[in-house]
Amino acid sequence: MRFGEALRFSFSALLSNKVRSALTALGLLIGNASVILVVTISLTSRDYILEQISGVGSNLITAYFDAGNREATTVAADFVNLSDVAAVKEALGARIRAATGIMSRFSSIVIDGRPRDVKVIGCDAEYARVRNLIMLAGRPLDDTDVSSRQHVALLTEHMARLLYGSQSASVGRQIRFEGLQFTIVGTFKEKTDTFGLSELTRESVLIPITVLRYFVPYERVDPLYVQARSLQDVDAVTRQVRAIIESRHRPGANYYVGNLTGILDAARNISLVLSIVLVLIAAIALLISGIGIMNIMLVTVTERTREIGVRMSVGARRRDILTQFLLEAVLISVGGGLLGVLAGLAVPLSIPLFVDSFDIQLSKASIGVAFGVSFAVGLIFGILPANRASKLNPTEALRYE
Repeated sequence: MRFGEALRFSFSALLSNKVRSALTALGLLIGNASVILVVTISLTSRDYILEQISGVGSNLITAYFDAGNREATTVAADFVNLSDVAAVKEALGARIRAATGIMSRFSSIVIDGRPRDVKVIGCDAEYARVRNLIMLAGRPLDDTDVSSRQHVALLTEHMARLLYGSQSASVGRQIRFEGLQFTIVGTFKEKTDTFGLSELTRESVLIPITVLRYFVPYERVDPLYVQARSLQDVDAVTRQVRAIIESRHRPGANYYVGNLTGILDAARNISLVLSIVLVLIAAIALLISGIGIMNIMLVTVTERTREIGVRMSVGARRRDILTQFLLEAVLISVGGGLLGVLAGLAVPLSIPLFVDSFDIQLSKASIGVAFGVSFAVGLIFGILPANRASKLNPTEALRYE
């Protein structure tokens, strides 16, 4: 019997039991859709988490003096200062993109006729780039603002709305604190919201660090930020930053110098474990589907015993019977697998229609694996029923009622 004829017989047999064939294929549909959705969820969540962590600051290294519970007056000489920032820039040179430091304090401003404490942060022109700040209106601080001690300020998104109603309306307006008048030159927000876990809060004001220096009793840079030029160089630069700072202060002073690589690695490991668990669940679904195919095909062989006897009596070989029943199992699994692939793709591809600015990561490998597995399931779990059908005795098969 030719392959085309066997394929036609297999299609006819499946169509004669449409409901049974559809329900059997449903298991493969669910299994394959699960595989693609699992991989898509895993890749998308991993990239989203890594993007959020990286958004705090690309290749970022943080350093500051840990004073513990000691009074500032006793450890003032140990604080990281502006000369340390300059020394890091000079020593590391081309290995870093930027180095910047901030100083901060709380100051009272009048909002809606009432005084309110807000965080005033002194920084330089490189701070916005290192911290990945997004300008919403106006401009960032520049080198001229810092070097000439200009009385200019940047407001957070929340502060701009609170004081003036919108971002654009706040630019050019005046704000007063520490007895001085500051002109607002821009408004900003963090690229990735740190929910107040960084130095930036919802109610923060940025001014040149050279101006804020006159409002604080000690020159305390907390923290110092260094942006390495490459991710591979972060650990080495971290060690160098520590060595530079410790060499410029008394022996035994306790400095924290760290980076985000540990958090990034932990996020990758969590994503990997989650992916493995979800793939195992999808594999179990496919295994159950395969067992279902084998069970249905065994029932089909029993029901069609007389048909098998008739075909053998008119010249069908055992190989022909084996091929037909194996083809039926493969057609069910591949048909269900193909529909599962389409369903698995339809869900993630439809998400951008409802959610803006959400990047869905589709894996071509997962599509190929899912389709290949569905074919293998039909082949493997169809062998036993097909083999049983091919080994039936023609005489006994004809007697079967």
